[in-house]
Amino acid sequence: MDRLTSLEVFSRVVDSGGFSAAARKLNMSTTMVSNHVQSLEDRLGVRLLNRTTRKVSLTEVGRAYYDRCIQILSDIEQADDIAGALHSVPRGTLRIYTNTHIVQFLSPVVAQFLASYPEVKVDLAIGERNVDMIDENIDLAVRMIPPPDSSLIVRSLATWRHVLCCSHGYIEQHGKPEQLADLGNRNCLRHASYPYGEEWRFMDRKGTPASVKISGNLVSNSGETLKLAALAGVGVFLAAGFLVRDELEAGELVRLLPEYRPVEFTMNAVYPHRHHLSAKVRIFIDLLVRHATEQQKLINPYS
Repeated sequence: MDRLTSLEVFSRVVDSGGFSAAARKLNMSTTMVSNHVQSLEDRLGVRLLNRTTRKVSLTEVGRAYYDRCIQILSDIEQADDIAGALHSVPRGTLRIYTNTHIVQFLSPVVAQFLASYPEVKVDLAIGERNVDMIDENIDLAVRMIPPPDSSLIVRSLATWRHVLCCSHGYIEQHGKPEQLADLGNRNCLRHASYPYGEEWRFMDRKGTPASVKISGNLVSNSGETLKLAALAGVGVFLAAGFLVRDELEAGELVRLLPEYRPVEFTMNAVYPHRHHLSAKVRIFIDLLVRHATEQQKLINPYS
């Protein structure tokens, strides 16, 4: 028999003063109540209760055992209460990993989360590598490219596109690309996480897929590094729209071939578990979704 249930039944028999009364309170047959108590006594090799036709009473060993049972059951109830509270109200530390160029989007959500739930802490790590969320104990990652681990849960936050661009200095020195095929002969700055490698993919105005094979002297997983290289006139950059929005609006970068729309991607919240999601993760994701909806135009300003 289940030992924990037997402890609960034994304690209820003592509190109720008899097997029948305990059975009624536990919605259990008297025989089953008796069997649970007998199972404990057989396991321990001692008698816990003195039984008469009129009442039951604790033996000396039973009294000591009962006192410990009450403490154990109380500890379990307290543990359940703590777990329930943690599940309903954010507490503890939320460990997040994101890429450098997403911090600007993520920071307002972190600030709102901490202001709303003072009992929670946030450990925000920033980088450009693929992390192992299980081994590194990361609760949530916010990424632009779906993770290679298919066992992780991926929730879409917002859609976004790249923008093909370069600096005025690059155009002055090398001329402006006029056709998609021209990119095959240009120095192209490539993000290492771009899912199609050296094949940049687009849609034309009719919605027909188009692509071009590119090459270049800089491949990096740092969007900021690629942007700085583009601003310096090193090459043509296929950049996330939100990453270069300010530079395009300021005229520091020039949009190229606007008749070709780069393929659409999603910003994702990635986490290890779908069931029994802790309150801190669940509520932070809800805030992310709300913020992404409000910021969609800024995330994808050239859609």
